[in-house]
Amino acid sequence: MDLKRTNGVHYIAGQFKNGDKILHGFTTRHEGVSRAPYNSLNLGTNTNDQKYNTDGNRSVFMNAFDMQLESLLTLKQVHGSDILVIDEFNEEIAHFLTLEGDAIVTNQPNIVIGVTVADCVPILFADTKKGVIGVVHAGWKGTALLLTTKMIDTFVSVFGSNISDIQIKIGPAIDKCCYEVSDIVKDAFKKFPVAWDSISEQLEEEGKWKLSLKEANRLLLIKHGVLEENIEVSNLCTCCTKELFFSYRRDVETGRQLGFISLKK
Repeated sequence: MDLKRTNGVHYIAGQFKNGDKILHGFTTRHEGVSRAPYNSLNLGTNTNDQKYNTDGNRSVFMNAFDMQLESLLTLKQVHGSDILVIDEFNEEIAHFLTLEGDAIVTNQPNIVIGVTVADCVPILFADTKKGVIGVVHAGWKGTALLLTTKMIDTFVSVFGSNISDIQIKIGPAIDKCCYEVSDIVKDAFKKFPVAWDSISEQLEEEGKWKLSLKEANRLLLIKHGVLEENIEVSNLCTCCTKELFFSYRRDVETGRQLGFISLKK
């Protein structure tokens, strides 16, 4: 994935095969209006930043892609496994903004669907043959709840996708180098289909591990049938890369990046 810039807004993006009609990426913390500790492109609505700042930042972001703020859809994220499915035209999407959920999937064009993150893993999905896109917010709870494979199953059951056609971008997130977890997290992965030792590293202190959520989701998706070559993973750690990203683990009071994807008409 590369750092790109469109009309002044920087974001990380990869390349979807046959994806000319797909706009996607993972924003950085720059080019917004928020003051410290949310400086500056805070796109999250679940922080203590002023609403006029986050609204302004969302307008800056959408204007960069010549789209209206009303076309941006994020949910009230709750670290669960619920997916919002939008499979028909809606005159307006404002009524979805109050819904709780951690994933969105749609075949409707000109909607920017997104998840806000400050260490959790933003994951983008696309089936360019069927014209379907999805986005997932995967913290340790959503990962343990198999939210990414639930998204794959939704592509197949609702939109008729073949698993071999689904492409995935796993964005910048906290990585094993910075993410220390305890027995509480390990216990949540008891029924996880991927071996704990393949995604974690035990520390000298008893009951402590370093965990890679990006690798956990990558291996989970492969085990579920997604082709390995169809998964692209950012090597950027949000906690390590202060100059580019917000990080809750590093700063606690901070802003949120956006993982986003949209189908162009």
